[in-house]
Amino acid sequence: MSKAVRVDVMEGARIAFFSLGANRMRTVLTTVGIGIGVATLLAIIGIIQGLNASFDKQLASLGSNTLQVSKFPWVIKGDWWMYRNRKNFTLPQVEQIRAQAPFIAAISPIVGRNGDVGFNGQQLSTVDVFGVTQEYFAIGSWQVMSGRSLTDADDAVTRPVAVIGATVAEGLFPGINPLGRSIRIDGRPFQVVGTLARKGKLLERDQDLAVMVPFKTFYSTFGKGRPFSISMAVDQGQDIRKAEEQLVGIVRRVRGTPPGVPDDFSINRPEQLAQTYEQLTGALYGVALGVGFITMLVGGIGIMNIMLVSVRERTREIGIRRALGARKRTIVVQFLMEASAVSAVGGLLGTIVGLGTAKVVSLITPLAADVQAGTIVGGVGFAALVGLLFGIWPAARAANLDPVEALRYE
Repeated sequence: MSKAVRVDVMEGARIAFFSLGANRMRTVLTTVGIGIGVATLLAIIGIIQGLNASFDKQLASLGSNTLQVSKFPWVIKGDWWMYRNRKNFTLPQVEQIRAQAPFIAAISPIVGRNGDVGFNGQQLSTVDVFGVTQEYFAIGSWQVMSGRSLTDADDAVTRPVAVIGATVAEGLFPGINPLGRSIRIDGRPFQVVGTLARKGKLLERDQDLAVMVPFKTFYSTFGKGRPFSISMAVDQGQDIRKAEEQLVGIVRRVRGTPPGVPDDFSINRPEQLAQTYEQLTGALYGVALGVGFITMLVGGIGIMNIMLVSVRERTREIGIRRALGARKRTIVVQFLMEASAVSAVGGLLGTIVGLGTAKVVSLITPLAADVQAGTIVGGVGFAALVGLLFGIWPAARAANLDPVEALRYE
């Protein structure tokens, strides 16, 4: 930057801020208009980013190297009855998949239902009751806090034992050691042999409101008509997508699916939930940006209008400065800096209000809020850019005034 340009910028900044101070009410009103736009935009984006961070944390609880084979996809699109009419999996098929897929580190059938779980007069409703084998705890990253997990021996002899989630333990056994106690699941007795560490929520469903029982015990107790899925963990060094591609061929072969016939099963992985979630939040981002842009457009028009009024009021001043040798560039810089300064201050105040609003929402509602630093900088910078763009016409109009005519202006 040359010395002349630096002088123009410094002088323009000095005059711009002096002018803003001399017209406080006008400056405040213009600043409020921009601030409302930035506050609205950041509040919405802050809530969306908070939801994204919360969802990513929840999704991590499923594990990045897990796959689930089932009749039904996690996200059903199309005819539900088509999935409903698919053949159920069988336990021999689980063992065949295990034998033919060397990249699988652990595999377990899983079947579930909702049930009422009670102890000594206390009862919890809509508890997730799962029938699983010993390997499921490693697949789902479940950690045993006290006692033990289920064993193959429990499954082999259909032992009525259960491992309970943290919410169930707290709800039924406040201040009591649950190990060895007998709970009732829909009226059937099960002995508690272990408790699980807390995992938190997934898609607003409490993962800790759950009870795990041996897979064969589940069927012998609650009936064998319920279809099950197959959960598996892929070796850490294995590419999950390549493993999925290989698994498709293995499962087709195990189920005897003829060539040319569509798959009669679905392979699910956590990334599919993430993609569906991103589609939903993408629409929210579009709405937020639309609202923000409209508000900023209104604020920008307000800035342009105020700057045009300022040019008219200071026409004689501009004429005097031009007569004393001020260049057009100096006048342009002055008015652009004035417009940008108003917008930047409005953006800063709007950022503070927007962040505060998002934080208040996160405190009084289940919605999370987490605004990233880049978003804050972008909000203030975008506000300044709006002022710069909408200040171009008033600045050019001021610079192109005829000095003689401007001196005559009353």
